[in-house]
Amino acid sequence: LQLVYEFFLRFLESQDFAPNTGKKFIDHSFIIPLLELFNTEDPREREFLKTILHRIYGKILNLRAFIRKSISNIFFQFIYETEQHNGVAELLEILGSIINGFATPLKEEHKTFLLTVLVPLHKVRSLTLYHPQLAYCVVQFLEKDPTLTEPVLLGILRYWPKTNSPKEVMFLNEIEEILDVIEPAEFQLIQVPLFTRMAMCISSPHFQIAERALYYWNNEYIVTLICENGNVILPIMFSSLYKASKSHWNRTIHGLVYNALKLFMDTNPVLFEECTTRYQQELQMEEEMEKERLQKWEDIKTLALQNPISAQIDMKEH
Repeated sequence: LQLVYEFFLRFLESQDFAPNTGKKFIDHSFIIPLLELFNTEDPREREFLKTILHRIYGKILNLRAFIRKSISNIFFQFIYETEQHNGVAELLEILGSIINGFATPLKEEHKTFLLTVLVPLHKVRSLTLYHPQLAYCVVQFLEKDPTLTEPVLLGILRYWPKTNSPKEVMFLNEIEEILDVIEPAEFQLIQVPLFTRMAMCISSPHFQIAERALYYWNNEYIVTLICENGNVILPIMFSSLYKASKSHWNRTIHGLVYNALKLFMDTNPVLFEECTTRYQQELQMEEEMEKERLQKWEDIKTLALQNPISAQIDMKEH
C-alpha cells in the first residue's frame, strides 16, 4: 500500500503532471473515497493521504470548493453523530494551510465554515486529539478578519467544559493565543463575558485551572489590554482574586494572585480602593444576612417549642 501512495504522490508532484488531463480522472468520485480513507487507524497512511490531498488541492483548482465542502460534511458527522474519526487532526492540518492562503476580505462561505464547523468542534469529548491544529486554524481566521473575534470567543465560552479540567486548560491556552492577535476594539466587545469566565477559573479549586488563568498576567500584551480596560475588568475580577488570595489551598496561586492584585493597585489605585471598600461592604451585608437567617430559625424554633402540640410530643418522647 505504501508503494501505491508513493507512486501516486510522485505522479502528482511530477513536472509533467498536467492538471487539465488529471482532472478527468481525479474528480468528485475520486475525492470522496480518498477522504473516507482518512479514518484509518494507521498514522503513516493518514500522513500520506494528507500530503496527497494537499497536492490535489493545490494543482486541480476546480476541486477546491468540493474538497472544502466534503471535509465540512465529515466534521458535521463527527460533531453531531459519531464523535469518532481518526483523521480529524490531519484534515485540520490541511485546512490550516488552506486558510493561510485565503485572500482578504474573507468570503462569507469561509466565515460560515469558521462559525458553524470549527467553533462547534470545541465541544467534542476527544478534543485533546486535535486541539493544537484546531486552535491554529481559528487563529489564522482571526488574523485575517479581526471582526470574527467576538462570535468566535462567545462560541468557545458557550462550549466551556463543566467537569473536564484538562479540557478547560486547553480552552485557556487557546484563548491566550486568540488574545495575542486580538485588536483592542475587539477586546472591548468580549471583555465582560471573557473575564467573568476568568474570575470563575481563578476561583477553581483545581490549581492548574487557576494557575493557567493567572498566567495571563505574565503576557505583556494581555496585561496592556487589561490595564487599558481596568475600570471594567477589575470590578469583575476583584472578588475572585481577593478570595483566592485568602483561602486558596495552593501557595503558588497566592503568589500569582498577589501579582495580579498589585498590577491593578499600581495602575488604578483609586478604583482599587473603591473595589476594596465595596467588597468589604458586601461581606458585611452577607454576614448580616446570615445572622438574620439564623435568627429567623431561632424564632421558628422558639415558636415551635411554645406550641402545645410540641409539648405533648416532648412528653411522649420522655
